[in-house]
Amino acid sequence: MSPHPTDGPSATARTVGRRSFLALATGTVLGLAACSPQVKTAANAEPAGKLPSGAPPPGTKLAVAVRQTRLQLEPSGLKKDLAFTVSEWPNLSAGPDIIQGFRARSIDLASNAGIPPIQAKAIGVQTRIVAVQVRPLPIYTFATAPGTAIASVADFRGKKIGFSQGQAQGVVVLRALKAAGLKNSDVELVALPSTQFLTALQSKQVDVAPLGEPSLTKYLDQYAKDGAAAVKTDVVDLLTVLWAPVEVLDDPAKAAAVRNFIPLWAKGLVWAWENTDEWIDTYYVKDQGVSAADGKRIVSSLNKPQFPVSWDKAIAWEQETADLMAEGGFVPEQDVTDLFDRRFEGLAAESVAAEYRETS
Repeated sequence: MSPHPTDGPSATARTVGRRSFLALATGTVLGLAACSPQVKTAANAEPAGKLPSGAPPPGTKLAVAVRQTRLQLEPSGLKKDLAFTVSEWPNLSAGPDIIQGFRARSIDLASNAGIPPIQAKAIGVQTRIVAVQVRPLPIYTFATAPGTAIASVADFRGKKIGFSQGQAQGVVVLRALKAAGLKNSDVELVALPSTQFLTALQSKQVDVAPLGEPSLTKYLDQYAKDGAAAVKTDVVDLLTVLWAPVEVLDDPAKAAAVRNFIPLWAKGLVWAWENTDEWIDTYYVKDQGVSAADGKRIVSSLNKPQFPVSWDKAIAWEQETADLMAEGGFVPEQDVTDLFDRRFEGLAAESVAAEYRETS
């Protein structure tokens, strides 16, 4: 997870009821919509015609918020295959930030977990998923505040948990509670963007929050001596997706650029997997500021890149996630089928060797 400048947690943290989360999120983003005539809030439409098969026309530009690919293109030798101009590489990764960027037309393509597209649809933002990576192993670990006596998810009862509704970490919390037989009402969900989890843990504003790497390593390196700890679970956040606003995909030139980018994204992830020493130095050490030793430990825990030939399983998982969110009152019930632009299905899988394709 890339670091982002944020206000202190006291500025935005609040504990709210389940249904209040939806009102909070909807009010915030629709408030932005009211200030912008560019925003569309209708239900997702059908994909606009056949996917362009040729190279994007000269002058085609996209703003791409996929930081890891940016760092992989040069050392992997893939940059020469980029057939359009990247006008900007916004250093944003949190779902709410990406949704705002889509609304402002400052981002054309981004990488996130499966939950932000669900959240976007809930508040009327038209987007589609254009590529899928599956991650069958857990990528988030619950970190505890210094001095907090929490050894398992069963100990979460009555505790304050950092909860980011529109991000993967929020669903990880809900899935972990459900697996442990706890209700959402058994804990205190503290509404915070994931970018503020570290500060909230440090200040003991929350007792526990899910962290990914390298944030988890950075946090424990500093606070384990004060009693902070990691609580591992089997909870999986299965999907990483590339997604884009409908209006981007309805533009033939930009759709062609997205089509060109997808194989480079997949091949870049494979390159990083096969060239771990160079990737650790490029990303974890130089970009994220962790030691080479910690970088090696982090990489050893990661999932091997897997790109599904068929999206059927991904769609089923996304529907299960949407249903879980709806059960908690965080989003309205929704059918996620129209979140997937199946014109792009299989492009990522076709671009990599067979060992990186998920066929089950």
